[in-house]
Amino acid sequence: MLAVALAAPAFAQDSTQVDEVVVTGIRASLQASVEAKRNANAVIDVITAEDIGKFPDKNVAESLQRVPGVTIQREFGEGERISIRGTAPTLNRTLLNGHAVATADWFILDQFKASRSFNYLMLPSEIVGKVEVFKSPMADIDEGGVGGTVNVHTRNPLDLAPLSVSGSIQAFHDEKSGNTDPTASAMLSWHNADKTLGVLVGGIYDKRRIRRDGIEVLGYQAVTTASGAGNISGITPGQTVYAPSLIGSSLFTQTRERKGANFAIQYAPTDKFELNLTGLYSKMDADNFNQNYMAWISQKVGALSTSPGSQFNITRVENGTATAGNFNAIGGNGVVFDAIDRIAHTSVGSIDLAGKWRPADGWEFSGRVGYTKAKGATDLQPFWETNAPTGLTYDLSNGLPKVSFTDINPTTADDEMTLGWASANTTVNDDDEFYTFVDGEKFLDGGVFSSVKFGLKYTDHDRDVVQTYGQRRALLNNGTGCSNNACGLDDVANGLTDGDYLKGIRGPGVLSSYLTADKNKIEAIYAKLGPATVYDPNNPNVGGCINLNNCDHFGPLESFDFNEKTFGGYVMGNLKGEGWRGNVGVRVVNTKIETNAWRVGVSAGTPGAINNPFGLMAPTSGEKEYTDILPSANFSFDVRDDVVIRLAAGRVLARPDYAQMAGFTSLTESLLTASGGNPDLDPYRANQYDATVEWYFAPQSILSVDFFYKDISTYIVQGATVEKLPLQAAANDPRVVNPANNCVLQSAGLYSCDYNVGRPVNVAGGETKGFEVNFQMPVWNGFGVLANYTYSDASSSSGVPVPSNSKNIFNVSGYYENERFSARLSYNYRSKFFVDYDAERGYRQLWSDSIASLDASASVNLTDQISLSLDAVNLTDEKQTDNYDNDKNRPARIYKNGRMVFGGVRFKF
Repeated sequence: MLAVALAAPAFAQDSTQVDEVVVTGIRASLQASVEAKRNANAVIDVITAEDIGKFPDKNVAESLQRVPGVTIQREFGEGERISIRGTAPTLNRTLLNGHAVATADWFILDQFKASRSFNYLMLPSEIVGKVEVFKSPMADIDEGGVGGTVNVHTRNPLDLAPLSVSGSIQAFHDEKSGNTDPTASAMLSWHNADKTLGVLVGGIYDKRRIRRDGIEVLGYQAVTTASGAGNISGITPGQTVYAPSLIGSSLFTQTRERKGANFAIQYAPTDKFELNLTGLYSKMDADNFNQNYMAWISQKVGALSTSPGSQFNITRVENGTATAGNFNAIGGNGVVFDAIDRIAHTSVGSIDLAGKWRPADGWEFSGRVGYTKAKGATDLQPFWETNAPTGLTYDLSNGLPKVSFTDINPTTADDEMTLGWASANTTVNDDDEFYTFVDGEKFLDGGVFSSVKFGLKYTDHDRDVVQTYGQRRALLNNGTGCSNNACGLDDVANGLTDGDYLKGIRGPGVLSSYLTADKNKIEAIYAKLGPATVYDPNNPNVGGCINLNNCDHFGPLESFDFNEKTFGGYVMGNLKGEGWRGNVGVRVVNTKIETNAWRVGVSAGTPGAINNPFGLMAPTSGEKEYTDILPSANFSFDVRDDVVIRLAAGRVLARPDYAQMAGFTSLTESLLTASGGNPDLDPYRANQYDATVEWYFAPQSILSVDFFYKDISTYIVQGATVEKLPLQAAANDPRVVNPANNCVLQSAGLYSCDYNVGRPVNVAGGETKGFEVNFQMPVWNGFGVLANYTYSDASSSSGVPVPSNSKNIFNVSGYYENERFSARLSYNYRSKFFVDYDAERGYRQLWSDSIASLDASASVNLTDQISLSLDAVNLTDEKQTDNYDNDKNRPARIYKNGRMVFGGVRFKF
């Protein structure tokens, strides 16, 4: 049996102990969660571990999605980021034992974004004892979350048995890849008989080989009869329609290998003094390989005005989209195959020393100093792109993209599939923060105030992004890299896609079989090239770098460094009266930001200008400083012994992402689009209000309704401008000859053209309003149910859609438990939502269809110390479907991640 003695949380002002409740497993977790919510002085939800080292899910994000109003991102099949009450992941704050942890990402696109959102893949669930989701602010909790703040509590040795050993050995099976891999964890905790010294150590090893199948439409482009004269049929003169740019069948595979360790040392020689030193380190090697066999429609469209005889026959137009058509074989490459090998990893570490001191009755002081660091890197990205001329036919009917080629067989290594692009880029994100803060509390006798809290905090945060380009086409095509003089798909060919590729997606006409590439062959060819020629901006003609195809390690267009210092403090009064309690306070914080980056394409004589293969570039910097006053108030009324009414109000803020405030410019030359940052951005700010009614009608039970309203003063969206930026291209390139692009020759092979550039800007804010209904109770004889529903209506004054807001969210879980066996079945649903603007595809709106998942877990207690467990994710094998512009006629991507299953043994002594 597991005895759970529940005390009022640290932020509750009633210091009396709650009577001991003796329950087990799932019921122990639910009882502890209900009691923590009942005693809280704010609007919160709580998840508590069922036992030592046994959080309800293998991933903390997966557990958080069962909290009312919380949704998660599962782009690669596993929960990585969270949204609270219809806000984007970057607008929510995650703390570890009261302070933020550095974060950086393994995926290349997330590395470019340099986001503030926490990636839960890097937090081992085995070390977690409790998670609080604060939905109303309090002055003594860090600012930074407009949606909410998640505080993750790890275990401490003095809270456990004198000697405790727990762990698990499991196997992970990925349905799509067919692979089965090991995962293991262990934790040892000890403290002396006097409970003055305790030590806890833990470790984890986790390996997962996963696969994701998909169909992708990479953007849409405007097509008019003027762009192709008489070479376009099916639309009337002057009519503009939108045709897909690229349609591909994608195959993503990855090996994730995570190793981690944590420790805690507690020293409490007296009841007046305590020190707690904790540390965490987690590293995940995340090598991934993405292949995409694509119909290159954008190049066929570009050739209409330059290749006599080329023809585009549009056979169906729906809602302004050319949903079906065909091209003849004249003009432009019609097929392109990308094989992108990414050698990547991410790591996170933290060290934290916290202390408490009670110098006299009625006084308590606490302090903390710490450092946290994360790194996310694509250490090398060997890119292998082959293409060939061909005619093609495409069809987007029923939202399922279909393609066929007239002159190329995707299942053979056709000699015409020659190398068109090769590169070897690197991207590194370094994220670190030093922090220190001190808090004090004076406890009062009599009167309305039970205590007064106050504190100061200082943080110094750095985020550096270094992007390095490498282009090696000339070396690859001169015989150095390949046996023949023109590299192609045949040099790196592997077998065909598996027989079950695109199962659950494919249909007649879908490209569901093609010849894949071998990542090991690609890496071997790059290794044969020898050391790269490093571009020297002071001697640009040295080493053959005048020919960009021979040059490596130049840039840094997307590189930047960012520093953010905050200094603030708070005062909060804890209130208590007959049948009510609460807190009122104010938090004041000053934020100073400095950022440095590069501008490319500057004129000669610009201060600090240096040579670059894309033209002259010069350093650019930006500064920003602002101070926020953030009041908050929370009141809880015990209208009956089992009914609590809460009222809360406060002002909150969330700072922009690091990349949003950096002054860099990232070029997508193929589309003449670019993106960058804006150092002058203001943060998100909001006034928010809550009103809740909570009925605790039985043990482990609750029925509650929460009404919420957020008045958001500003949103950050992508603004669109036209800027002159460099383009490396030949004189007959369709982009150069198109007069609409206003290209001007700068030097041999280098032009200055009009780019459509997106940079974040502040626009008018809006509001988010809605309600949550939460219900849980044991039903009968070991059976129980948990269910919640959230309605969230978000709108902006400027009319732009609000990212991550699903109007309807529904979660239901049923469980059964007795002394030997326990099982849980959980279903989660969220309605469609706006994802974001697709920066790489002309800043089109990207929308996700509704998402659902059915998950299950079961365990059998063989003894009091040993149990067998089985967990399954995505039992119904749901697919993820996105479209552009909220239009079903413009599909964007359809993915299948498949089912994931964990099974093994757990032990505790």
